[in-house]
Amino acid sequence: MATAKRRQQQAMSQPQTTSEQRTSGDESYSRVRAPSKILPPGAEAPDFRLRVTPDQDLSLTELRGRPVILAFYPADWSPVCGDQMAVYNEVRPEFQKYGAEVLGISVDGAWCHKAFAEHRSIHFPLLSDFEPKGEVAKSYGAYRYTEGVCERALFVIDKDGVIFWSYLSPIAVNPGADGILDALEGLQQKEQVSAA
Repeated sequence: MATAKRRQQQAMSQPQTTSEQRTSGDESYSRVRAPSKILPPGAEAPDFRLRVTPDQDLSLTELRGRPVILAFYPADWSPVCGDQMAVYNEVRPEFQKYGAEVLGISVDGAWCHKAFAEHRSIHFPLLSDFEPKGEVAKSYGAYRYTEGVCERALFVIDKDGVIFWSYLSPIAVNPGADGILDALEGLQQKEQVSAA
């Protein structure tokens, strides 16, 4: 009885908005395919501490006082992810004009990130949400349960740790940097109005 109750609680904790029916032989089963519901603007950004290198961690709290861009992506070495991270690497000086730090996050391990960053000449932190697998992505609503990877989700977090902008991209589409830059511009204008 306790096992059945535990399964029911686990099922309820995973997003279930749509299902796909499949038939395999005489057996019919339903596979949950749920689009994530990422955290919206105005929500407090969940803090985390993740591996940035095989022997160093980085926490969101350490970056408090400046804007932070979180770029969740499915996996190192995939063509779309590689191109997306390369775009952010190229546009990084524009992000820095707003005082913003960009962080890439996936469920890949720290050694995988190290090799990927060296191969693609990426000069910003790639954080490993490896173990417990996807815990940070789940806290942002940016985890694909059916595939066991991060969604392609973007967040701009203000200097006080509040989400200013968030965007969930289709998994196979590189969202580019325009939305991030627009959000950083909007955040800067908001802060200027607040300071006046």
